Amino acid sequence: MAVFKSFMAVRPTDDNAQKVAALPYDVMNSQEAREMVKGKPCSFLHVDKAEIDLDESIDIYDEKVYLKARENLDKLQADGICKQDEKPCFYIYRQIMNGRSQTGLVGCASIDDYMNNIIKKHEFTRADKEADRIRHVDYCDANTGPIFLTYRKNDTISKIINNWKDAHTPCYDFVTEDGIANTVWVVDCDKVNAELKSAFEAIDYLYIADGHHRCASAVRVGNMRRDANPDYTGEEEFNFFLAVAFPEDELEIMDYNRVMKDIAGNTKDEFIAKLGGSFTVELYESKGAYKPEAKHTFGMYLEDKWYKLTAKEGTFDENDPVGRLDVSILQNNCITPIFGIEDPRTDKRIDFVGGIRGLGELERRCHSDMVIAFSMYPTSLSDLMAIADAGEVMPPKSTWFEPKLLSGLFIHKLS
Repeated sequence: MAVFKSFMAVRPTDDNAQKVAALPYDVMNSQEAREMVKGKPCSFLHVDKAEIDLDESIDIYDEKVYLKARENLDKLQADGICKQDEKPCFYIYRQIMNGRSQTGLVGCASIDDYMNNIIKKHEFTRADKEADRIRHVDYCDANTGPIFLTYRKNDTISKIINNWKDAHTPCYDFVTEDGIANTVWVVDCDKVNAELKSAFEAIDYLYIADGHHRCASAVRVGNMRRDANPDYTGEEEFNFFLAVAFPEDELEIMDYNRVMKDIAGNTKDEFIAKLGGSFTVELYESKGAYKPEAKHTFGMYLEDKWYKLTAKEGTFDENDPVGRLDVSILQNNCITPIFGIEDPRTDKRIDFVGGIRGLGELERRCHSDMVIAFSMYPTSLSDLMAIADAGEVMPPKSTWFEPKLLSGLFIHKLS
């Protein structure tokens, strides 16, 4: 039984939503963020990446950054850019990208559900990234970025959401610079909110699609507040964290591709010969880049040519939910044995390129700072859920979700 509840969001006034809304903090670096906020004094990046308002030499983990984040968040409210709703609500959040629509429900999930594995994970987190967001949430006294959750489709939830959308006018409806339509409805009816909360109680599990570090950090802060308030009841807001829950049938995972700095001291012919032990290697002679069309196939770009790789039988176990992933097959049969890269999260010879950038970005990287690229077939939602259900974790950089959930449209205060 999953807990998902309404809350009193701090959010932009209707005419300020587009001015405040920003991409999540972890999809750009500090310098990129500084450029992105030029002429945008209300951008939520001033909260989520507050170092952009301090000297460029500052350590992004300096306490001054977290204090500035809190100052900027408070200023949004003091200036009337954002206001807190007077009663708990759910919020319906629809995004449309390239004609594909996904509609989620914005609410608060339970830190106990996270700790009890009702909310399932599929990735490890890094201590440094987790520590950063712990301090950010604690100093801001708020969850400023939503966790991207998914669940197996539930007809009752879908019906309630669709009925509300059809009968009510959205409070926000705008298109971002990258062409993604964002529409939000406020569900301010106590009866409907109770129905939604009850419907989620019939959901066995929620799954983290994106935002493992933010989620782990929110839970840590909640437990810190519990330690500081031993008489807590469990109903305080610090027992919950901000999330958007989407039915899995509306989501799409994009490819997450690999680029490498060298071919491990081999000539091209030597490298291809080594690949031949685990893959069928074919020169791709059609026009353009090779985009894999089925599981267990890969594209490879080397010395201005594209190749199609097909994993040979016996090189993976189809019954192993992790081992059968294409990212695992490439790692176990190429990246580790040929390149000698055991941990792709830390090795500087490998980098990762989200599918949103297109395969042309792989060619560009191979002509600049890299030598070889691999294009991947996307991981499926069913694989993600199977791995989480098995209590396993995916290899690093296995999934890339688009569109990204915007930050700043909903803020969850912890006290």
